[in-house]
Amino acid sequence: MLIWEVLIRLLVATFCGGIIGIERGKKNRPAGFRTYILVCVGASLTMILGEYLACMYSLWSEQVSTLLNSDIARIGAQVINGIGFLGAGTIMITGNQQVKGMTTAAGLWASACMGLAIGAGFYSGAIIGCTLIILTTAIFSKLEAFILLHSRNVNLYVEFERPDDLTRITDRLRTKNVRIYDVEFVKAKQTENKYPSAIFSLQLPKKTSHSSVVTEIATIEAVKKIEEL
Repeated sequence: MLIWEVLIRLLVATFCGGIIGIERGKKNRPAGFRTYILVCVGASLTMILGEYLACMYSLWSEQVSTLLNSDIARIGAQVINGIGFLGAGTIMITGNQQVKGMTTAAGLWASACMGLAIGAGFYSGAIIGCTLIILTTAIFSKLEAFILLHSRNVNLYVEFERPDDLTRITDRLRTKNVRIYDVEFVKAKQTENKYPSAIFSLQLPKKTSHSSVVTEIATIEAVKKIEEL
């Protein structure tokens, strides 16, 4: 393999990984510009190494008159498995039991796969993959927000003064014909949560907006905090 081909592949990996990283960095995600570049370049270099070893095995086989077998994809497969620890580090659970970082973790994994494609010289597949990753993280996020906003199912995190206030909240929801699927109650703690809280899984009536339900609950004096999950 010529040195310029190695250089081109690593530069393309840097460019594609950087583009995705910039978009995630603007949203203050745990993995940003440099992280995506490093993942993509590292995966690309791993694939190049696999091709290099395959070429060297063929040369060594000719010299020692012994057939040596090499699987080019073997090293690359370890990247797919190993990237899991990095993705797991970006996933976190907030105090209101909300999971964040799943998209970032999936983006890192997809970026590693893109780097493997670049390292193998499969530029057309890598460019198409890079385009789809950017569309998914940048544009499709708005589509996802639109779908969730108009969904009849909603989860609400509510903090209130006393445990008895939970009944007042459920009664207010029933007056609005809101169907309550589940209520997860969390007691108050001196170190973390000063107030008791609950996560409501609701189904809204037709033509009832999320904001109207949130506003209705917020009018209750005992409610200290409300957030849509």
